[in-house]
Amino acid sequence: MEKLTAVKGMNDILPPDSARWEWLEDKVRGLMGRYAYRNIRTPILEHTQLFVRGIGEVTDIVEKEMYSFDDRSDKHGDHDHLTMRPENTASVVRAVTEHNLLYEGGKRLYYMGPMFRRERPQRGRYRQFHQIGAEALGFAGPEVDAELILLAAALWKEVGLSDWRLEINSLGQPDERAQHRAQLIAHFEQHLDMLDEEAKRRLHSNPLRILDTKNPAMKAVVESAPRLIDFLGEKSLAHFDGLKAILDANSIPWTLNHRLVRGLDYYNLTVFEFVTDRLGAQGTICAGGRYDYLIEQMGGKPAPAVGWALGVERVLELIKEQGTPIALPVPDVYAVVPDASALPVVLQTLQALRAAGVSVQMHAGASAEGMGSMKSQFKKADASGARFALIFGAAELAEGSVAVKPLRGEKTEKDEAAQAQSLQPLSQVAAWAPALRATGAF
Repeated sequence: MEKLTAVKGMNDILPPDSARWEWLEDKVRGLMGRYAYRNIRTPILEHTQLFVRGIGEVTDIVEKEMYSFDDRSDKHGDHDHLTMRPENTASVVRAVTEHNLLYEGGKRLYYMGPMFRRERPQRGRYRQFHQIGAEALGFAGPEVDAELILLAAALWKEVGLSDWRLEINSLGQPDERAQHRAQLIAHFEQHLDMLDEEAKRRLHSNPLRILDTKNPAMKAVVESAPRLIDFLGEKSLAHFDGLKAILDANSIPWTLNHRLVRGLDYYNLTVFEFVTDRLGAQGTICAGGRYDYLIEQMGGKPAPAVGWALGVERVLELIKEQGTPIALPVPDVYAVVPDASALPVVLQTLQALRAAGVSVQMHAGASAEGMGSMKSQFKKADASGARFALIFGAAELAEGSVAVKPLRGEKTEKDEAAQAQSLQPLSQVAAWAPALRATGAF
């Protein structure tokens, strides 16, 4: 039969690589707890209209990249049009609105999970990719914008990332953007011969996105375009100045990027990106901003909000490239079983050890022929990374004991006795189990 493979751009995450993912997720959970952000989990499938309304019709995501389909019809012939979530902010806002979470005040939330976009797979950018995000809803001040940026910077420190830079900008409010939009269109209309087809298509529907072009041939016309910051009013500038003051007070270096507009329609005021030069063209590892009008747009009561999302694959790629050491999980002990007849006693002992918090890997026969030779079992015990081998030999079991043999550490004359194999009573597992853990020693 033909061998089945994964869908292009949707990758398996296998051991030992999956341990790196768990390590990062554990760091995130601990950090989010210290900042008082609470976990939210939204469905992978949502109504397509959620993303059309939330992200914006004239965006690459909605126009080109979403996995959308008609659900099966019910007995009346009705069906839903569904989409696999391409991002999660719209889903979080939908959940907050649907369940009236802001009734008692603002909420700080975070999420982790897969997103889906149909685009050409490339390094750090896949059709099924994973994001970690933080959203603060119901808070209007620049201090929460700053808090989220400080949270991301703290995460980089936590996981050992140093090769990044922070770029910030302000998109102002809708009326300020409208004035800028008119001037922007007029500018680009004067230079139509310098615009590519994509820019011409967006000229009247979403001219702000032209500023985010990656086409080097358009660099000059984009850099000479009117700057949005020159159209900001007093309140918008005060918000932006408040953010910069907090970042400066916390020694967070930043760069003002006038071309930074983000790819989604719902942003206003603060937008920001953490960028690296180590991942080629896909250099953004975390990005976000303020979206004060999205909750109302989703049918909820007007409320301010701000958030960010990071690409897990890109962050892990960067961590790997920088050589950050990540300890892979290994068992505390490996159980060597010379004879299958001992398995009832072996399993009873191992269950008692696991109940006492000891990580145990038991040798299991690869075939029905038996457990394999002692030599092959000790090879596997050593390869497992375990600190100790437990040997359930016939002589040991006859005495009601199990042999504990250290597998790690160089022996010297001074500690030869400490490293030597010892016998431990099977009737007192709870007493000697703690010495098998990573910090213990016989």
